[in-house]
Amino acid sequence: MQPIIDYFSNIPPVLAALYATLITWLVTAAGASLVFFFKSMNRGLLDGMLGFTGGVMVAASFWSLLAPAIEMSGGDGFQKVIPSMLGFMGGALFVYMLDKTLPHLHIDFKESEGPKSQWQRTTLLVLAITLHNIPEGLAVGVLFGGVAAGVPEATIAGAVTLAIGIGLQNFPEGIAVSMPLRRMGMSRKKSFIYGQASAIVEPIAGVLGATAVTFFTPILPYALAFAAGAMIFVVVEEVIPETQLDKYTDIATLGFIIGFTVMMALDVGLG
Repeated sequence: MQPIIDYFSNIPPVLAALYATLITWLVTAAGASLVFFFKSMNRGLLDGMLGFTGGVMVAASFWSLLAPAIEMSGGDGFQKVIPSMLGFMGGALFVYMLDKTLPHLHIDFKESEGPKSQWQRTTLLVLAITLHNIPEGLAVGVLFGGVAAGVPEATIAGAVTLAIGIGLQNFPEGIAVSMPLRRMGMSRKKSFIYGQASAIVEPIAGVLGATAVTFFTPILPYALAFAAGAMIFVVVEEVIPETQLDKYTDIATLGFIIGFTVMMALDVGLG
């Protein structure tokens, strides 16, 4: 772990944000690549992996984003928590508005949201996962931006740890896109291409987040809380409901607990 932290410490933070989010994108591609070996995946295993994803995202939202945002805010009492409150609600509303204004399809291929569209179902599914990857890339980028701005609460170790956590939960996301497409009759190659493409937005969001915080340092606590709010919205609105549609709810819940524990341990132990 230390050599990785040392490496990211010796390159410009915005470039570090790009490299870190490129890695999270590659992990998504690794998950999507399983479509070359399997046409489908056991539903219980997939629900457990999606539960793990939700646990990682919730833990990262607090330990990596909200807690530092509150710590770096000035004032006492309610005054200290106001930036985090505003940012958190703003992030949730941002994803809510995306859900309502852009057509997309849920992972179960049964429920669509947003305006009616003539786009293909595969496009709608990939768009859904892509929209939900925005806050993940943004979160990593914002932390690296805080390092560039010299904010003591933002550290390279913390940013790298968050990137590792995001990468871990991106693996099942790649599977969750590519496998259903394969079951629908799409070729392995196309299923993989769509699956990995769902995370291409993460490097873009990461660089934008890092750049914005670098130039506008006072927005850092708002930006961290914004990313947390967006991630929590995704978990509650999309990830958890998807794990409750079949008979493997206990497996999904245990996956959530394991994901939360792993991310908490990584963040506290390494970050």
